[in-house]
Amino acid sequence: MLIPLFPLDLVLLPGVPLPLHIFEPRYKEMIKECLDEKKHFGLIRLHDETMATIGCTAEIIQVLKAYPDGRSDILTEGKRRFEVLQTNQERSFLQAEVFFLDDDASTAAKADVENALRLHDEIMQLAGAQPESRGEVDTNQLAYRLAGSLPFDPDFQQALLEMNSEAERMQAIISFFERILPVLQRSARAKRKAGGNGHVN
Repeated sequence: MLIPLFPLDLVLLPGVPLPLHIFEPRYKEMIKECLDEKKHFGLIRLHDETMATIGCTAEIIQVLKAYPDGRSDILTEGKRRFEVLQTNQERSFLQAEVFFLDDDASTAAKADVENALRLHDEIMQLAGAQPESRGEVDTNQLAYRLAGSLPFDPDFQQALLEMNSEAERMQAIISFFERILPVLQRSARAKRKAGGNGHVN
């Protein structure tokens, strides 16, 4: 299937919202076409002049602001993973023949889901943010949502996008959380100590 392609140095994950500012003429054309024809475009990571082979389609959820010169602020949401088979440069913007990817049948173990949510809650509380609502858990795409709620490293997000099962993604998320949580806890303790020593900075 041929889809419009938007290479950026970031990673879009399925089910995760992403705001974008559209200003280049070729992408203004692409977004207008997607809006007019109610179609999705593919967002794929471009880093150090190297384009990834696995990306995610983006649905335009809302035009947040349209500027008089044609620029726009849009809100997108990740939909389906794809693999680029061949790029096409016939238009002003890049297009690609893609193959859509589906997960294998394995689901994340309940214990892993609970562990990931517990670690995520601790991290969010340390960051002063709202923990994940238990009533809204979709276990098929939970790893994506947990990764999308924090400023993850794009290399890690890309690795997550390239995994073919929620079980594998959940294990990766737990490992990542277990690595960063002690760092955040030490930082929080240091801030409390600095705040309680009577010195004014």
